[in-house]
Amino acid sequence: MLPRSRTLPSRIYNGVVEERQDIRHYLQVEVQPKAEKETAAINLQANYSKCFDDDGRLKRTGTFWTATSHIITAVIGSGVLSLAWAIAQLGWVAGPIVMLLFAFVILYTSNLLSQCYRSGNPVTGTRNYTYMDAVKATLGGKKVKVSGIIQYINLFGVSIGYTIAASVSMMAIKRSNCFHKSHGKDPCHMSSNGYMITFGIIEIIFSQIPDFDQVWWLSIVAAIMSFTYSTVGLALGIAKVAENRSFKGSLTGISIGTETPTGTVTATQKLWRSLQALGAIAFAYSYSAILIEIQDTIKSPPAEYKTMKKATLLSIALTTIFYLLCGCMGYAAFGDHAPGNLLTGFGFYNPYWLLDIANVAIVVHLVGAYQVYCQPLFAFVEKWSAQRWSNSDFVTAEYDIPIPFYGVYQLNFFRLLWRSAFVIVTTIIAMLMPFFNDVVGILGALGFWPLTVYFPIEMYVAQKKIGRWTHQWIGLQILSAACFVVSLAAAVGSVAGVVLDLKTYKPFKTSY
Repeated sequence: MLPRSRTLPSRIYNGVVEERQDIRHYLQVEVQPKAEKETAAINLQANYSKCFDDDGRLKRTGTFWTATSHIITAVIGSGVLSLAWAIAQLGWVAGPIVMLLFAFVILYTSNLLSQCYRSGNPVTGTRNYTYMDAVKATLGGKKVKVSGIIQYINLFGVSIGYTIAASVSMMAIKRSNCFHKSHGKDPCHMSSNGYMITFGIIEIIFSQIPDFDQVWWLSIVAAIMSFTYSTVGLALGIAKVAENRSFKGSLTGISIGTETPTGTVTATQKLWRSLQALGAIAFAYSYSAILIEIQDTIKSPPAEYKTMKKATLLSIALTTIFYLLCGCMGYAAFGDHAPGNLLTGFGFYNPYWLLDIANVAIVVHLVGAYQVYCQPLFAFVEKWSAQRWSNSDFVTAEYDIPIPFYGVYQLNFFRLLWRSAFVIVTTIIAMLMPFFNDVVGILGALGFWPLTVYFPIEMYVAQKKIGRWTHQWIGLQILSAACFVVSLAAAVGSVAGVVLDLKTYKPFKTSY
């Protein structure tokens, strides 16, 4: 029996799995032999239930802790680095309030979405393996395609954003050592292209992990790394405030007339930057696009939504505390000049070794986060291809490849080529548009309202059969409408930021 690929359908002909001695198909499942006696059938069913869940797939082994690690890995991403900049645009009053509001909305709608993992009954209903499956089972119609397009575009965009962020941190390591050796005399300018290519090569290797279930260890490592660099950023912010002997910043955010690397801040630019900050905060919290996929790894009993609710509560609480501390201390340290990437604001050679540790942690975290976000997209394409070309060995066959100190790896040529091509494309696009803050803002705006608010609310209303114009229905619609306005405003601000960046931009020639 091969490691499960639970997103893929079974391949059985006349009750017998098609198989050759040298090839196995990752579509195959175990077939129960036909029992001759009633007692044998009872014993067989008992043994079957020990190994398989109620949907006939191998027992899920995820726990509260693995689900929490997946969520933290997805949530505490590169977005945390831009929070000091975001609060600098909004100020001491609006900044923390907006962050807390986003945390509340994410927590609330995530709990609604987790109850849609099973259709009909959240405990015994039919399982939905992906976000699209949940929309299809609950809402149906054109909304299925719309949700799928938005979800996978968002996942595709996140992979680009993570490639940019990883390259910035990799360059920061190189520059900090360069500054240290030259004692700050050498400007240490360098191109980001080589570092993006390096990150892409690493992701090509890790993208060959066959299934989402099998990246749990990578998520735990990534979650530890996220706390590491967040803690370093927080500690450096506190140290900077102590050095300044005062808290910088203002109640209303960045002042008009402030000189920035992109020029003097005008009244119009302050508006765009404030709207862009909303997108940056939304991106920092967003993970709903893969919530159902994470929930599909959890074992039961207890009911999956109960475990997911606890994991979501702990994850969002921890991340909000870290976000507030990192964002607020970063703003207190730098004021109006808070950098787009918090860790690049402390200089590159004092203390260079601590910044190196933080940036290494960022790179390791982003390697894992990239996989957490891309695995659902990989699975969708492979499932569709397996159904479309079910008789093709190129698409469905897996070849046993013995690897020393690992065991046997099942090589699938379609998975190898398709996932490698995906990583290459995202890397090239990242090299073309290396605008970290603007890309983060656009991605946050694109995915926040539809994936985090609209579809979870609509599915919950349909599943619970909440009547129109009831108090609960009106409250949910007001929440959805308000979040739509915020998402639209963030998109406008982020697009305006990209337009400004493009005025001084040359393709493949970005350097820092």
